[in-house]
Amino acid sequence: QAHGHIAFFYPKFHCELNFIEQNWGHAKCQYRILPFTSKEAEMEKNVRESLDKVDIVRMRRFANRSARFMAAYKLGLSGSQAVWANKKYHGHRVLPEHILNEL
Repeated sequence: QAHGHIAFFYPKFHCELNFIEQNWGHAKCQYRILPFTSKEAEMEKNVRESLDKVDIVRMRRFANRSARFMAAYKLGLSGSQAVWANKKYHGHRVLPEHILNEL
């Protein structure tokens, strides 16, 4: 912070909290769809093409998904409960306060 930078440290193995990881996962999925090549120039082209397929709308959806998981953990839900809540309330930006009554 002394140099004007802020670092966020997420728990290990919790990629649902970090939407950048979800972006990478989608780009890797797009890369695997492309035909195999062993030429470095074509691989670089395919990587760039795969990264370009992660559009801003999808990035925002991943960010909202991460925010819902953070809200679930803040409410004290377990991992499986957070997954259930995230599926049920995926159209909302954050989870409603009354969600604990539904568990």
